[in-house]
This record gives sequence, structure tokens and C-alpha cells, in this order.
Amino acid sequence: MRKLPCLFWTPKRYRVRSSPGDDGGINGGNGGGGDGGGGGGDDGEEDEAEEKEFGPILKFDEVMKETERRGIALPEDMLEAAKSVGIRKLFLLRYLDLQGSVWPLGFLMRTCTMLRNRMLADPSFLFKVGTEIAIDSCCATFAEVQKRGEDFWSEFELYAADLLVGLVVDVALVGLLAPYARIGKTSVPSSTGLFSGLKRSCAALPSSVFEAERPGCKFSVNQRIAAFFYKGVLYGSVGFGCGLIGQGIANLIMTAKRSIKKSEEDVPVPPLFESAALWGVFLGLSSNARYQIINGLERVVEGSTAAKRIPVVAMAFTVGVRFANNVYGGMQFVDWAKLSGVQ
Repeated sequence: MRKLPCLFWTPKRYRVRSSPGDDGGINGGNGGGGDGGGGGGDDGEEDEAEEKEFGPILKFDEVMKETERRGIALPEDMLEAAKSVGIRKLFLLRYLDLQGSVWPLGFLMRTCTMLRNRMLADPSFLFKVGTEIAIDSCCATFAEVQKRGEDFWSEFELYAADLLVGLVVDVALVGLLAPYARIGKTSVPSSTGLFSGLKRSCAALPSSVFEAERPGCKFSVNQRIAAFFYKGVLYGSVGFGCGLIGQGIANLIMTAKRSIKKSEEDVPVPPLFESAALWGVFLGLSSNARYQIINGLERVVEGSTAAKRIPVVAMAFTVGVRFANNVYGGMQFVDWAKLSGVQ
């Protein structure tokens, strides 16, 4: 499997997991921090393997020389990391290349930290988001045309509302499980209390159940299990919120149109909160489980010899597995909606 290392080099003395009250350390790479790495001879082997795959560690002077040569300024968190521990050459070059991309990607890399960190950890992140949106939009359009028939254009606003809410859900489905780079000091407060401890625990979880370990950042079985339930709560929250907005817009449109022109063939207006709750439960349980598996399968394929030699293999697999998942998920949602009485 493909090894996904820390974005920034972490010396051995920084690899000891900090106490709950500490705020130091840098966790780069993809996902949350984990238990501290081991010591002994394994550290030297890990450093050597990491350097072979991801390039040498550039010191602050070398980093500034490269950025000045390209005329690009580093953001504050990356600048602090370069001063304290240095940056792997591959990841510095990756950021500089992405920042110099055409609009809007270059602009987003400079202004959107969430996108930047995910792109640094996984350069195929936008491809996966685009694939999810394209497949979902095409499948939704096909289903809407088949369902509405001749009334499609007269009910186009309902289709558009569903499509826009679907775009938000697609981005959340991919983004919440995507690996991301941790840069600089943790933002979790060091104060005591239930919520501060909960935040620290959540910050230490992997991005997904099958996220790869890396030197200095390892995850226990309990953390991976907890990640499944934590992401399920996040998925459920997104589903409920988007369901509330999407169904609310659709209900307003349906009610407004029927106040102008009524028909005996009008279907009942779907219940708002029941529909939103269904979306929340469906995303929290079904979607969470399916997308966790997809992330694990993509990690296996991306780390395979075939994908390393021919990158299009991994891209084709992403398209295929996400298309199959979308079709299956759509059919499953219809069954859930019928069983719950919402539809």
C-alpha cells in the first residue's frame, strides 16, 4: 500500500506524543495525529525510506531560496514549519506548483486552507470530488427525467434545487474522509473540561478508518473504530442539514405552485423533518460505511505497482467504484424511503 508520510519532517525528539495540555509539535501528512512513533533503529529506517520516496528535508534557507526563485510567498503556518523543522522537498514543490496553477485553483490554494491541506496530502482530491459530482449529477438527472417525464421542464426548479443540494452533499462525502495535511501547532485549546478533551480526542483520529499510518503518526484499532462513528455523526449532520434545506425549498416551490394551480394528480407534499431525518440517518449509516470502504479500496489500488506505473489505472478505478456505489446507494435510499413512509 502507498505510504503517506508526514508533510513536514519531525525530528525524533518531537515524535513523543504530547501531553493533553501541550500545544506543540507538527503533524503533517494526511489526517489527524496519532500515537507517537516508536524509537530505536526503526526511526533511522523510516527516515531513510521517507527521504528516498519524498525527497530530502529542506531547511529554512533552502525553502526561502526556492520560493523567492518562483516569486511565491508561503502562508504563515508553512513558514513557521520551515523555520522550526524544515519541509520535505516533494511537498514544497507540490505546493508551489499548485499555487502557480491557473485560476481558480491557484487562488483557492492561497486562500482556502482546507483545500490546500487536502491537495498536499492527496493530489487526486479534486479529481475524486469532480468524479463524485459528475456521476451523481448525471445519475440524478437521468432519474429525474425518467420520473417526471413530460413534466420535467415545468418542474425544473425542483430538479435544480435537488441538484444544488446534491453538490454540497457530494463535496462533504468526499472531503470529510479525505486525508489532509496537519501544519503547525494544533488549534485545540489546552484548557481542561469535557469538550476540550473531546476535541483533542477527535483531532487525534484518522481521517478515515483505513487511513495509512506514517512515520511518527500511528493509529490504534480503537481510534479507527472511533473514527467510523465520529464520521458517521458528521455525515448524519450534513445529511440532516442538507435534507432540511433541500426538502424545504422543494416544499415551498410545490406549495406556491399549487396555490396558483391545483390538480388531482398532485402528489402529497413530503414531510419536511421526516425527510431530513431520513437523509441524516441514511448518510450517517449507509453512506458512511460505503465511503469508508471506497477510501480503503482506493488506497490499495493507488499503492499497487500497476497504478504507480500507469496512473490512469487508479483514476479508472475511482470512476468505476464510485459509479457503482452511486447506483447502489440510490436504489438503497429509495428502499429506505419507502420503508420509512416518507415516499
